[in-house]
Amino acid sequence: MTWDRRQIGIIIDPSWKIIAALKPEVVVDAIMAKRNLETAKYEAPLVIGVGPGFSAPHVVHVVVESNRGHNLGRAIYDGIAEPHTGMPGLTTGFSRERVLRSPHGGMVRHVKSIGDPVTAGDTVLYVDATPVPAAIGGIVRGLIREIQVGGGEKVGDIEPRGDVSYCRTISDKARAIAGGVLEAVMRHVNRRVDCSQGRNS
Repeated sequence: MTWDRRQIGIIIDPSWKIIAALKPEVVVDAIMAKRNLETAKYEAPLVIGVGPGFSAPHVVHVVVESNRGHNLGRAIYDGIAEPHTGMPGLTTGFSRERVLRSPHGGMVRHVKSIGDPVTAGDTVLYVDATPVPAAIGGIVRGLIREIQVGGGEKVGDIEPRGDVSYCRTISDKARAIAGGVLEAVMRHVNRRVDCSQGRNS
């Protein structure tokens, strides 16, 4: 198996049917939809929902907070995540300006690549024939693939600090969320071990 070779397997499954076939021990819904797309706790012994739209323990077993602030990365065992604010976090005083959104539905075509420097007004990509410019200077940190998108969809973001290494490393927010997921997984595993030892003693 791939896991036995110390590799991570990737399965693309938009219909979410592979879960029933694989029967995993843990499911983590972190698809960034800002809402729950019908993920439920019956899908695995431990189901973790990241961000808005999840409640524990009714819908999933654990919720991990994804909103920046004091509770970022917190594992919630009884309660809900904070609602989606629609406001990106501040970076050197910039928030909404960092995010590139599609002006309308259409096909994305790249002009810039991740890591490329930009100044305000530079075209980063096109949606059909419409240019999508950078509102601020910096480097391109995020960029959607060349696919069909809807109007108003996030298609990229600009890193205003200009450090290209931020494109290749894990952010503070991602590390905090991953820590919350790891806490929930380890708590689940330790409880199973405790139960097993109790039965054998």
